[in-house]
Amino acid sequence: MHIGLYFGSFNPIHTGHLIVANYVIEHSDIDKIWFVLSPHNPLKDSHSLLNEYDRLHLVNLAIEGNPGFRASNVEFHLPKPSYTIDTLTYLTEKFPLERFSVIMGSDSFQNIHRWKNYEALIKQYSFIIYMRPGFEITETYGADIKVLDAPQLQISATYIREQLKQKKSIKYIVPDAVQEYLEGSRYYKK
Repeated sequence: MHIGLYFGSFNPIHTGHLIVANYVIEHSDIDKIWFVLSPHNPLKDSHSLLNEYDRLHLVNLAIEGNPGFRASNVEFHLPKPSYTIDTLTYLTEKFPLERFSVIMGSDSFQNIHRWKNYEALIKQYSFIIYMRPGFEITETYGADIKVLDAPQLQISATYIREQLKQKKSIKYIVPDAVQEYLEGSRYYKK
């Protein structure tokens, strides 16, 4: 089985993430997508992160009923901060019959040379890259890439957090179950 690993903080997950994931499943040879929740991305500030178990719960709410999607907490049990190469090495050893590819935006791919052991990463794994406006792929670093022009929404998790802080609606920006949960909680409201 070919599994696409969609890494992210998902702080919180939103409709834009789901549109990209659905597009990847429909327009590539990926069989399933695992949303790999990163407890702490080493390239991002962690001060605004909701607890990883709460974010995992929100991902599960968002993908409930979709057999092609799965939430993964694999990085919760690995050393922190999380590095993609370490996660992929662990998953490859644990699931030797599966083939893994990394799903990422073209903005992230432009920074791949800053990632831990990126040479090993691009040598051993393939990438499915969705284009982000203003981030053309000019250097592939020799990686096996498939570029997709997935529909993009101008939604950010930062915007969602700000809306919640201001007690504004996030309807249609996140799945209904996520909206109900977030609006009924204290998350992101401080």
